[in-house]
Formats: sequence, C-alpha cells, structure tokens
Amino acid sequence: MSDVRVGACSWTDRQLVASGWYPRGRRDAEGRLRHYAAKLPVVEVDAGYYALPSRRNSELWVKRTPEGFRFDVKAFSLLTGHPTRPEALPADLRGAERGPALLDEVWDRFAYAVEPLRRAGRLAAVLFQYPPWFAPGTAAEETLTATARRTAGWPLAVEFRHPGWWAADRAEDTAALLTALGASAVGVDMAQGLPGSLPPVLPVTHRALAVVRFHGRSPAWGRGSKEDRFRYAYDVPELAAWLPRLRRAADRADELHVLFNNCCADAAVRAAETMRDLLSRPAPRR
Repeated sequence: MSDVRVGACSWTDRQLVASGWYPRGRRDAEGRLRHYAAKLPVVEVDAGYYALPSRRNSELWVKRTPEGFRFDVKAFSLLTGHPTRPEALPADLRGAERGPALLDEVWDRFAYAVEPLRRAGRLAAVLFQYPPWFAPGTAAEETLTATARRTAGWPLAVEFRHPGWWAADRAEDTAALLTALGASAVGVDMAQGLPGSLPPVLPVTHRALAVVRFHGRSPAWGRGSKEDRFRYAYDVPELAAWLPRLRRAADRADELHVLFNNCCADAAVRAAETMRDLLSRPAPRR
C-alpha cells in the first residue's frame, strides 16, 4: 500500500482554534502549525482560495514543519472561474480591469508564492476546485487543458462540483481526460440525494497522487452559510465504510491524501485522527 496521509483542510479555521484542540502556548501562528504537524502529516491550505498566498508565509511554513510534511494548496478563486471580490486581490490590483492581463499577473503571483513549498518538496498538490456551473463539454475541456499547461511542473489536482463529470455515462471519459493532462482526480464524500451531489468515487488518474476530500454530509449543501454547508461530525461506521475504497486507491497511487473539510469546532481533525487509526489496522482477509 502507498504512503497514506490523513489531515484536515485547514489548521487556522476560527472554530478549530476556539475548540481547545490546540493546547495553551501553541495558539499563535507558529505554535498552531507546529502542533498540527506533530499530529497529522498533511494539511490543505484552503486560504489560498480566498486570497493570493504569500511567499513569506510559504517560507515560514517550510521552517515550521518537519521534513516530509505535505501541503495541498487550494488555487485562488480567480484561477478557477469563481466570483472574486476586489478586496481578495492584492491592493495594487484591485482597480485593474478584469481580463487576460490581470489573469496572467495573478497566475504569476500565485506561482511565486508557492515556489518555496515546491522547492522544499512540501508542495504535494495544487488543488483546482471548479464551480458547480463548470459542466462537462468542449469549453470546460479547453479550460482544463489551459490550466494543465499553466501548471506544468506542479502537482495538479482537480475537483469538480458539477455532478455530470462523474455520472456513470461520463466517468471513464473524465478519468481519461485527467490522466492525459497529468492531473490527479479528487474524490469527494458528501451528502447524497441532493441536486448537486457527487457520487462517492475515488478515481486514480495519476500514479503520483490520489486525493479525497470529506466535506461532511450536511443536507444544507448548495445553500446556506459556509458553516451550514460543512458542519458535520462523522461517526466511525461512516468512516469505516470508506476503507475499501481508500485501500484500493492506495494500491494504485504512490501517495494518497485523505482530507477532512467538515468545519465544526474540531470535527475535521478528530475525524482525521479517527480515519488514521482505522487505516492503521490490518485489512480483513479476503
């Protein structure tokens, strides 16, 4: 089985910081990351979606984590076609006209910011999460091809929010497309039976890395606040049901990342610790 790393989609979430998971004396920026890295071997930088990351922060993250620790960095919203408020841009770009020139500049700054992680061997994935309206078709495939070209040399991971990509009659084509682009497909766990539900599949499209993100199973997916959409506490049977899929993926990839995005106090890190313990147990004999 490959190197399986289990973690959370943030170590700075306000609810997590307030939950008591971080001990006294480890609640400043440096202490939080050092404590997290002592407990779990991978983390997602979800803040990269909301604002362009900082090169200085990347340098500090390398210094504050042990050799072998991994970061998955979520791509900035403008790079995945999401609405982006002017306030999310650096101050000198807020008045710039939206268009190719601004997009090129944002790409360059994003690449510059994450380079210390890549150079140190800590950048395991750059996650491009596309919006629910990013539906399968020629235009979307052209966008994905352009993204793969822009990210040449990066570990590229792609998560879809439109369920059509992994529908039964489309899944093989989607997997083949991502394989051809050298991208890792991102599987998801989420509530089923909703209009935007994606199936609980974990395709392995790139040998180097497989990724699955657990979003929780809130029925408020697609509506309500961020907290409403992602507030969920997994129980052990729900996590254990994923073990066969995770082990199959781990047999086909060099590294597997299992990331929890259910933000409710310390629910994500507790679920990660539980899943880590479940995966450490021997698989049942067949």
